[in-house]
Amino acid sequence: MNPSIQDLIQALRMELQQYGELLARLDQQQDTVFRRDAEGVLDGSAAIESQAFLVEQARRERELRRASVARSLGAPADAPFEQLLPLLHEDYRPLIQALVEENNELLTRVRARSRQNHLLLSRTVDLMQRLMGGLFATKAGGTYSGDGALLGAAGNPRRLYEAVG
Repeated sequence: MNPSIQDLIQALRMELQQYGELLARLDQQQDTVFRRDAEGVLDGSAAIESQAFLVEQARRERELRRASVARSLGAPADAPFEQLLPLLHEDYRPLIQALVEENNELLTRVRARSRQNHLLLSRTVDLMQRLMGGLFATKAGGTYSGDGALLGAAGNPRRLYEAVG
C-alpha cells in the first residue's frame, strides 16, 4: 500500500473518531440540559470546545493527507475526493469512499445536534431572563452607579408575591 494512501486512510479514521466524540459530547450536553444540571452544562460546554479543537486538528491533518495523495496521483492539491476516487487503485476506492461518506454523515449529525442544543440553551436563557425580569422588575428602569447603588429608580421593585401571583 502506498504510504500516502495509508496516511490518508488513517487521517480519515481519526477524523471520524473525533466527530463521534463530538457528537457524544453534544448528546451529553443535551442530557444535562434536560436534567437541569447547570454545572454539568458548563462542564459540557468546555468539553465540547476542547473536542471541537481536536476535530479541527483532525480535519487539517486529513486535508494535508488528501493534498499529498492528490499530488502523488498527478492531480491538483486542492482536488476534491470526487476527483481523486477514480484515480485511486480500485482496491482502495471502496474504503476511502466509505470513510468519506461516514465522515460527511457524522458531520451532518453533529451540525444538527449542535443546532438543537443551541436552540435548547437559547430558550432556557430566554425563559430565565423572563422569570428574573418578572421577579425583579421595577416600574421605571433604574441604573447603577460604579459602587452598585441604584440611581434614579422611580418605582419600587415588585414584591415577590406580586411578581409570582
